[in-house]
Amino acid sequence: MPRKRSLFSRPSRRLGPTRRRFLQGSAAAIAGVTLANCRRNVTDVQSGEDSASTPTSGGDGKLHIYTWADYTNDELAAQFTERTGIEVVIDIYDSNETMLAKMQAGGGDAYSIIYPSDYMVQQMIELGMLTELDPTRLQGMDALLEQWQDPVYDPGNAHSVAFSWGTTGLLYNTEAVSGTPEDWDYLWDNRSSHSKQITLLDDVRETMGATLKSLGYSYNSTDPAEIEEAYNRLLEIKPDLASFMSFGYEDALLGGDLVMVMAYSVDAIGATLEDDRLEYIIPASGSSVWTDTMVIPTSAPAVDAAYEWINFNLDPEVSAGAVESLSFATPNSVALEMLPEELTSNEDLFPSEEVLARCEGIAPVGDATDLYDEYWTKVTSA
Repeated sequence: MPRKRSLFSRPSRRLGPTRRRFLQGSAAAIAGVTLANCRRNVTDVQSGEDSASTPTSGGDGKLHIYTWADYTNDELAAQFTERTGIEVVIDIYDSNETMLAKMQAGGGDAYSIIYPSDYMVQQMIELGMLTELDPTRLQGMDALLEQWQDPVYDPGNAHSVAFSWGTTGLLYNTEAVSGTPEDWDYLWDNRSSHSKQITLLDDVRETMGATLKSLGYSYNSTDPAEIEEAYNRLLEIKPDLASFMSFGYEDALLGGDLVMVMAYSVDAIGATLEDDRLEYIIPASGSSVWTDTMVIPTSAPAVDAAYEWINFNLDPEVSAGAVESLSFATPNSVALEMLPEELTSNEDLFPSEEVLARCEGIAPVGDATDLYDEYWTKVTSA
C-alpha cells in the first residue's frame, strides 16, 4: 500500500485519546490531553470510575453530549456556541457497551446527543432507546455518500446520522517485526518469535471477528461451529499475547516492548504520524469497516439543541475542518471535495474501493451474541 506520510499542512498532533483509545488515570489528566486548555463546560467521565453516575442535569440550558474521545474539540464547541448560543458539555466513553450500560442504568438521562456505532444503533433501536428523526429538521443529509444514504443498520437514517467511519487493522513497528505483515495469519505464524509483544483489541466483536476472518469466515458469523473454531484459534495464540487492549499501547510500541497491535485506523493514523517506524495495514483477507453516528436518545431533555448540533456537524465546512483537525474519515461527499489531495489520497484514512470490498461492517448477531460472550469470557480469563 503506498504511503502518504505527510497528511496535514500543519504539524501532526501529539498522540492523545482518540476514537477508541481512552487513557486511564484521573479525569483531569484526560482533560489535559483530550481537550487542551479545557473550557469550564466540558467534563470527561471515565468508564471505569463513574460510568453509572448521572451528569449535570440536561435541563440546565446546555447541550450534554456522550461521545468517543476526540470527536470534537475546543474550537468546534466554541464555533457551535457562537453560532447557536448553546453551551456544550461533553462526556466521553471507551466502548459502545459502556455507553449502553450507562444509558440502561438511567445514568444517561441528561444526554441529548450520543455517538453509537453502526451495530449498536440497531441494537438501541430494538431496545426503543432512540428518537425517530424528523427529516424536515435535518439540513444536508443529501450530501452523505451513497453507502450512508440508506445504511443496513438504520434504513433511511430513521434514527441516526453517520458522523465518521474507519477500519480496523494492524499497527506495527517496521524495525521490529519479522518480514512484512500482510494478513491476520501473520499473528499466528509469528507468535513464537514475537511472544508477549503483540496485543489484540479488548473488544469481543472485533477480535473474534478478525479471528473468524483469518479462518475465511464472516466477521459476523452466526454459525456455532465457526464461532467455536475461532475461539479455539484464539486459545492457540493467547499464551503469546501481551494482553487484550484497545488503548494505552503507544509507549510500549514506540519503546520496543510491543512490536504489533490490533488497532482502529483513527488511532493508528495518529501513531504513524508520530513516528516514521510505524505502519498500519488493513489485512489482505479483509477486516471491519465501522461507522459512528449521531443519535438523539428518547430520554433527551434538549431535543431542539440536539438537532442544532447534528445540523452543525452536517455543514460541509465544519465536517471538513473536523477531518483535518481530528483525523477521521467523513461520510460527507461535499466535505470530501473540500479536503486537500494529501488527505483524500491517504489510503490509511480513505482505503480504496478494492480494499473496502473485502471488509464488513459489524452487525448484530442475534442469538449468537451469548455464544460470543461466553467464548470471549473463557479466552480472556484463560
